[in-house]
Amino acid sequence: MSKIFKSFRLWLIAMVLLAGLAVLQHPVGNGVRERIVHLEQLVKCPSCENLSVYNSNSTSALAVRRFIENEVTKGHSDTRILTTLESQYGSSILLSPSTGGLGAILWIFPLLVVVTLGAVLTRLRSNRK
Repeated sequence: MSKIFKSFRLWLIAMVLLAGLAVLQHPVGNGVRERIVHLEQLVKCPSCENLSVYNSNSTSALAVRRFIENEVTKGHSDTRILTTLESQYGSSILLSPSTGGLGAILWIFPLLVVVTLGAVLTRLRSNRK
């Protein structure tokens, strides 16, 4: 019974960490302007070197900003907007890794390391007793 409880506890910790990660990936503000600014900060200016469209005034950045504003106004989801931009400009348009495909591994790997480390430390503590 003790092993089942420990296993359940580890799964519970993992679920809490996953939920925390999900909350951190969504913008805090729910207003339209906050969503637009959040998306503009996630997208790289197509013609600039490592600047977001939020921080750039180039013609291409302004075009992407208008696109984001129109899509948010239409009620499209952040995921749909980012996916559309990715299909038009390539995966390098996003300043952070994609949450699909190889990008998903980049998001999940640190979480798996933390969970594994927690499991190892828990096992070491239980072996000392």
